[in-house]
Amino acid sequence: MTAPILLVLEADPPPRLGRLAGRATVRYADEHNLAAQLPSADVLLVWDFLSDAVRLAWPGEGPRPRWVHTASAGVDRLLSPELINSETCVTNARGIFEKPIAEYVAGLVLAMAKDLPGTLELQRQRRWRHREGLQVAGSRATVVGAGPIGRAVAETLRTLGVHVAVTGRTARPGVHGADQLDRLLTGADWVISAAPLTDATRGMFDARLFGLMQPSAHFINVGRGQLVVEDDLVAAVSKRWIAGAALDVFEHEPLRPESRLWDVPGLIVSPHMSGDTVGWRDRLGAQFVDLYELWSAGKPLPNVVDKKRGYVPMHD
Repeated sequence: MTAPILLVLEADPPPRLGRLAGRATVRYADEHNLAAQLPSADVLLVWDFLSDAVRLAWPGEGPRPRWVHTASAGVDRLLSPELINSETCVTNARGIFEKPIAEYVAGLVLAMAKDLPGTLELQRQRRWRHREGLQVAGSRATVVGAGPIGRAVAETLRTLGVHVAVTGRTARPGVHGADQLDRLLTGADWVISAAPLTDATRGMFDARLFGLMQPSAHFINVGRGQLVVEDDLVAAVSKRWIAGAALDVFEHEPLRPESRLWDVPGLIVSPHMSGDTVGWRDRLGAQFVDLYELWSAGKPLPNVVDKKRGYVPMHD
């Protein structure tokens, strides 16, 4: 029997797929030749998860892969109307990034509470200036996004003694519905954005929501850059509507050197690294191989994306 054709939208370094030797015919594509190779592929591994090539190439003519897996949590770069309405199964990398991102958020909360950026700057200037930090235990956080990442963030913050409320699209046990978001923002010391990017969430953090937050609040975005109206955030931080912010994701990446986001006092900028810990690519590759073994055996796949919603639904 002919081995299925596995097409990999490549990025450097490539995935380790040695366990699939003899069980898959592996071919590689880039954004220039992806469209030409899609009709012959049974499976597509989107290793270059920062590329828009799949969304652009999918509407073409000919057969399409039966299964698409992306080595990322978000799927917004993939989903064209043609893919959404097709019978192709889409899976994501759920299970890889949750704990690292939660740790990163906790690190940002502690750094901002204790003014670690200010301490490092004063050290650079050789200035001794005593200040008082904030106590994290007993503070309140609102986590926007009730998926695996948002829930991991909430769990980690609770270990620091933070009172955490989680909001999602709809209310369920332990999760507040979207209609409660305004109320929860007004009392939050920490607002963490971990929502998927959908038509309903695009640009949701705007001047109105920043205006609801208390002046002592800090905002952190580890979801998607397009969740935030960046000009409105710059205004909120610059005018001290909120006390500070940290962004790990941006509307346009990489962030251009001339972007004013680099220079906003009270805004921490990091290069989309909150989920990336040593060995993360190997873990992504191993996860895909495990999924391929299930797929080739005709068994149900985990991490199946609801393409119309744009994320993997939570069933508990």
